[in-house]
Formats: sequence, structure tokens, C-alpha cells
Amino acid sequence: MRSSFFKTFGVLLAIIAILVLAACGGSEEGSADGIEDDEDISFPENDINGVIQWGEGGATDIISRSLAAIAEDEIGVSLVMENRTGASGAIGAQYVYDQPADGYTLLFGAENPNLYQLLEISERDYMNDFVPVSIIGQSYAGIVVHQDSEFDTLEDLVTYANENPGELIMGTSGEGGLPHVASAMLKSELDTDFNLVPYDGDGPLSVALLGNEIDVTVLAVSAAQEYVDSGEFKMLAVLNNEPLDSLEDIPPITDIYPQFDQYLPWGPFQGIFAHKDTPEEVIQKLSDGFEAAQNDEEFIEQLTNLGVDSLNLRGEEAVEFVKANQSTSTWMLYDAGETDISPEELGIPRVGEEN
Repeated sequence: MRSSFFKTFGVLLAIIAILVLAACGGSEEGSADGIEDDEDISFPENDINGVIQWGEGGATDIISRSLAAIAEDEIGVSLVMENRTGASGAIGAQYVYDQPADGYTLLFGAENPNLYQLLEISERDYMNDFVPVSIIGQSYAGIVVHQDSEFDTLEDLVTYANENPGELIMGTSGEGGLPHVASAMLKSELDTDFNLVPYDGDGPLSVALLGNEIDVTVLAVSAAQEYVDSGEFKMLAVLNNEPLDSLEDIPPITDIYPQFDQYLPWGPFQGIFAHKDTPEEVIQKLSDGFEAAQNDEEFIEQLTNLGVDSLNLRGEEAVEFVKANQSTSTWMLYDAGETDISPEELGIPRVGEEN
């Protein structure tokens, strides 16, 4: 009786052990298959939301919408684009950060988040809170006035600004925007003093200049090009150390004021970013799609016509590009006295001084 009990008990233990091992093995196999299936099937299943952090008609808006239309075929779902403006683009950036980190909400942004912490605009920034899906292109900026402006050269504008401090109204896209950084550059080297008035991006800035609400602004060449070509705007100089192919007759600022060479080449960029916690396989799929879309010949031609250098960067190359832009811009503002916070306090080294 006793022997029979132990035999039965032993058989039961063996059966239980086999069941447990089978369950574990099945679980591991199912888990592995599940991950593989997720990678192959689960993303993307729904439309992707694209948040443009600037207003309609600006450089970031034009480039983002053009690329999104092409990328839909590569990614396999629709990209639903919307503009969320305000606070130098920080409203849009914060919105994307607050969404689930699943790749279904992307930030189509420019360079501005690189300066948010320095200017105390927002706690968010690219290096700490987002991961680049793709850096689309590097563009350049131009100093522009209305066609009827009394200023025909940059020297004319600078002379008047120096003799009448604070009188000329310069439209900006807010703190940390392209015109703000450019005005800091001018102030640092030429001692100019403008009255800065903020707008929500290149599009609204262009409308303001067309309506003579402002005297001068700094626009991405991609946003100003059509107005310059039509004769509605005069571009007094490009913020570069050599002429641009799309604007051969416009002098680079270093031809007029050589001291600006230390800051150049520098300019705005457009990129696509996801929440930092987005799974790597999702980032890879998105990067694959946008990389293929940017190889479209018509899109490359459009960038060229807008005065934008196509970059199509992803991964570590994209990270290094964003890091270098942040270093140049933050130290430029700090050296011009536009902020009391040193980039060093935020762990941002000068370009060339990285550890």
C-alpha cells in the first residue's frame, strides 16, 4: 500500500514537472514568436499623426507636408498632419512628448527645441526627450525687408539700427527661433538693437512683412524664396559664408562683414522626431520609410529649389548633427548676452570641445 502510494506520487510529480517545462518552453517560444510577429505585423496598424510645430506656409510646414505625402506609400499608412503652434514651437513639442511612445505621433520640427532649456522656454529638448527619426535637410537664412523698404543693402539697415536703437521692428518666431538667434549674432558683432516682435513661424512672418507690420525679419531661404523671386521682398544678405546657388545675386554676410565667418556655416534644419522611449524597431521602420521617401527625385529637386541641402540622416549621424547644432546655437546666444544661463551648466560643450 505504502509502496503503491509512493509510486503514484512519483508519477504525479513527473507529470507536473513535464507540464511545467512544457508551459515554460511554450511561453518562451510564444514570447519570441510574439516579438517577431509584433515587429513584422503590429506597426504601423493605424494612421500616424504628424505634428508640425510651426504655422502654415513656413519652411517647416512646406517641407514636412511634401515629405509626408511621399512617405505614406513607403510606410503603408496615412500621415495626418496638423499644425500646433505657440511658445516658439514648444506647444507642439510638448504635445508629442505627452503622447504614448509608440511611434504614432511624430514631431516635424526645426532647430528650436535645442534652445528651450537655455532660454527657459520648456523643459523639453531634442537631446534628452526625443530621438531623431530623420534629419531632412539643412537650410540657410536670409535677412529680408519689404520691396518698398528704404533699405537696399545690409549696411543701410545696420547703420539705421545703430543710429536709432530699438526703432526698427524685427519680426521673430519667438525666443529661440531663427530670427532671435540671428538678431543675437548681429547684436554681438554689429551692436544693432531691434524691437523684436514674435509671430508663429515663417508663414505668419511673411504675411506680416507683406503687410508692413514689421520692418525686417530673418527667414529660412526656403520660406523667402518665392517672395524674393516675385520681387515682393528684398533679401539683403544670406547668413552664410558663400553664395547660394538658388540666390546667386544675394551676397553672403561674410562678404559684407567678415567677422561672421566664425559662426558659419550655420542655419535652420528640418527633422522628424519621436518620443525617446519609442521602441527601437519602430524607430527603424519609420526611419526606413522616411529615408526611402527622401530619395524621391522630385522631393530632392524641391529641396534644392527651396535652398535646402538634402541630408537624409538617421541614427547616430542624425544625433551628432543635432548635437552640433545645439552647441553652436546655445553658445552663440550666450556669447551675445542673450541669456544668463551658460550652456556649460546644461552639459552642452562648445563645438570642438567635446570630451
